[in-house]
Amino acid sequence: MTTGPSNPGDPHGRAAEDPAPTGEDLAALLARLLEETGDRTQKDLAEAAGIKYPTLNAWMNRTRGTSRINPDDLRALGNVMRGWGVEVTPRALFEAAGRPVPGPTDEEREQRLLDIYRQLPTKGQRALIQSAEAMLAGARAS
Repeated sequence: MTTGPSNPGDPHGRAAEDPAPTGEDLAALLARLLEETGDRTQKDLAEAAGIKYPTLNAWMNRTRGTSRINPDDLRALGNVMRGWGVEVTPRALFEAAGRPVPGPTDEEREQRLLDIYRQLPTKGQRALIQSAEAMLAGARAS
């Protein structure tokens, strides 16, 4: 478990932050990256990334866990930081959040999967979703 403020909603005083596999957790990484921007604030980052400020602030204060952060939010944080001239990789953000690092986005593969999904009957669509969720759970466990 990472160090930091405890989760006020937890009667045992445990931190809400999920541990990062190695290195900095998300709060530490984002704090360091914000320092590198010079004068940018958490509010600036939240607004630019399209994330509600209270949500980002909870991640930064370790009062909300990070294992269920939407991957698009992590990508948005990285895109904003890179746009501000700060070097950060998607891998660093995903690892700091304790999330499996997704493979590179390939629009052609995504479109093929979407086309297949749309051709399936409802039962097949549900089965495909269950299969994908099981694959994701396996990736998180490893």
